Amino acid sequence: MRRTCLVVLALALTACGNQPLAPEEEFSLPTAAAYFTTACPEPGVKPATDKELTYWSMWTKDEPQAKVLKFAADCFTGKTGVKVTIQWLGRAYLRQNLLPALNTGTVPDLFDQDLTNIRAAIAEAGGTRPLDDVMDMKTGDGTVRDVLPAAYRDTPAIKDDAGKRFAVPYLVMGNAWWYDKKKVPGLKAPATMDELYKLLGGRSVALDGDIGYYAAWYFDQLASRYAGPGGLAKAAQDPTGRLWKSEPGFLKAAEHTAKLATHLVDGWDAGKFPQIQQRWADGEASYLFMGSWAPTETREYLAKQGGDQSIDYGSFQFPMPDGAAHDVIEVQQVGFGVTAKAEHPEAAKAFISYFLTRDLLAGLPAVADSLTPRKDLPVPSDLADLKAALEDPAKKHTPFMDGLDGIAGGKYAEQVFFPADNDLLKGRLTPAAFLDRLAGAGAKFWKTQG
Repeated sequence: MRRTCLVVLALALTACGNQPLAPEEEFSLPTAAAYFTTACPEPGVKPATDKELTYWSMWTKDEPQAKVLKFAADCFTGKTGVKVTIQWLGRAYLRQNLLPALNTGTVPDLFDQDLTNIRAAIAEAGGTRPLDDVMDMKTGDGTVRDVLPAAYRDTPAIKDDAGKRFAVPYLVMGNAWWYDKKKVPGLKAPATMDELYKLLGGRSVALDGDIGYYAAWYFDQLASRYAGPGGLAKAAQDPTGRLWKSEPGFLKAAEHTAKLATHLVDGWDAGKFPQIQQRWADGEASYLFMGSWAPTETREYLAKQGGDQSIDYGSFQFPMPDGAAHDVIEVQQVGFGVTAKAEHPEAAKAFISYFLTRDLLAGLPAVADSLTPRKDLPVPSDLADLKAALEDPAKKHTPFMDGLDGIAGGKYAEQVFFPADNDLLKGRLTPAAFLDRLAGAGAKFWKTQG
């Protein structure tokens, strides 16, 4: 059974201005198997009129997150009489399915995805309805406002240009440098980039270079520490491209990125995901910069391989580079949205509040090794270091890639940023030439966008 631990609640709650739970209120996660046999909690809200709702999801039906959501939907039906029809459509469905459907009469009531994609693909197209009223709806154990820390319910990432919430979060993702504590015992997180380079040693870093945003994370992490939250996205949206050249921190970030590239394992740019990640799991590399799903994916890989190989997961964040002033940490929230044309918005909102009930949401860490925004749920031990970093009050939250990958429907990243970043990592561009490329290609890109 996977080990779990209670995060020191004082860490989490200091960031949000709340008080720790009393010791008697501490909650232990069930095992994955036991979760699906727990009694369904009573809902805080029962729809007065709606008797059905449709839900399109980013998960596929065999994923552990989907199994948790299906269990919650069945509980919701049993407790309210509302039939929940779910389509498990996978990660790309917002643009492939939901966006085209917005101009038709066939849209779901409820949908989910990470906030960056919801905003870029659906909210900016006018496809969502405000969910501010959900904050005051009752879960099975308090209002939504009560159970979600301000760092998650009040973040600008969850609000549209008018300041209205277009989503309500239920899952939290972060990223970090991962290592095996058994192979790097007593590791002390590096406090400077020089310490990081010393720790990395030779070619010790695994990277599946065919995934554009995995490769982009190095420059992204460093640039955000110089430019601050929103700085990367602002430069990307500059129609002249000049901001890439006028922010001196971007050059420093590019120089560090080029140096980090010398630590990548041979073949990082020749494999197909997840081959290089699996090489890390097999012990062929010591470090992997990856999202909070790294333990789940690599553990599943090792289990399929058989044998007794295991990883004692540890993680740490990028250090602050010299001259940087913004101690940022990237966070991505997966949340529910309700479509503007929803036929059953009452039921959709009631389900959102119901799923945030502690006993139901506990399925995400218990079954899916995932973090949640609730402040009172234990955390999988694999993710304890990352959870503490995410809730460090000294750190500023910024979306993955500062939201750059959602700009212009993702086309900016695919056509401008990822190709230039790839050439920087491969040594085809110097740091200065990299910024020249971003400036020139960015200006040409925006001219074609009308």
